Amino acid sequence: MSNSDNRYHRIIRPPGKGINLNIPEIWFYRELLFYLAWREVKIRYKQTIMGAGWAILQPSFSMIVFTLFFGKLAKMPSDGIPYPLFSYAGLILWIYFSSTLTHGSTSMVNNAQMLTKVYFPRIFFPSAPALSGIFDYFISLIVLFILMMYYGFIPSYTILILPIVLIGTILCATGLGCILSSICVKYRDVQFALPFFIQLAMFICPVIYPVSIAPQNVQWVLYLNPMTGFLNAHRACLLGLDSFDLFGLIIAIIISILIFVIGVVYLKKTEHYFADLI
Repeated sequence: MSNSDNRYHRIIRPPGKGINLNIPEIWFYRELLFYLAWREVKIRYKQTIMGAGWAILQPSFSMIVFTLFFGKLAKMPSDGIPYPLFSYAGLILWIYFSSTLTHGSTSMVNNAQMLTKVYFPRIFFPSAPALSGIFDYFISLIVLFILMMYYGFIPSYTILILPIVLIGTILCATGLGCILSSICVKYRDVQFALPFFIQLAMFICPVIYPVSIAPQNVQWVLYLNPMTGFLNAHRACLLGLDSFDLFGLIIAIIISILIFVIGVVYLKKTEHYFADLI
């Protein structure tokens, strides 16, 4: 066989020890990752009247409900930000995170036929929802910018930190997705229990309330949840706030990287039995 023919053959070797993310292999199959992400978008809005409009309606209706109950009735503080704007700026990032985690946790089971018949990096399954969710996130930003103009909020140079916030959120959601999707292959209880725990988790994250309402000596507990730092930074960089919690963002990034590494390691250690169990 000539050397020119060797480039058309792909050699698949068993994974070695360690993380073994195999970046060259991921790059080789990169087009498949984007295909899986685009397929997620098409499936989500297939045979829907509103289509991508649901990406606006979901956070908008949630904002209205939270404003009525928490902003008007409960008089929830919002650090000087109008409560509709405060809650919506947190909701769009939280909805992106929770949607990515929900779809990522069942990605192995939902793609059982591809998993058992075609080889490619298994990390693509929980990663695809993170990419497809970006589409909905940016659509949701339209309403946020309208609210910002209405209330007179102008983004500042801190908006340049938004990509860092999004990348950190992606790492956190993908890492958790790798862990939960691997567990879901063996224990299908994950797909039933996760939506319930995600609903509870929203109330222990500063989505509808500021961190400042917690006593000063226990606020550090909230920052053990990386979404606390990301939600605070998300509001600050988009709304152009003077107070930017850089320390909270750094802690969130460190924890998210740790979660991502643990998720990848766990996925690589368990992927050998996926085809047998699924």
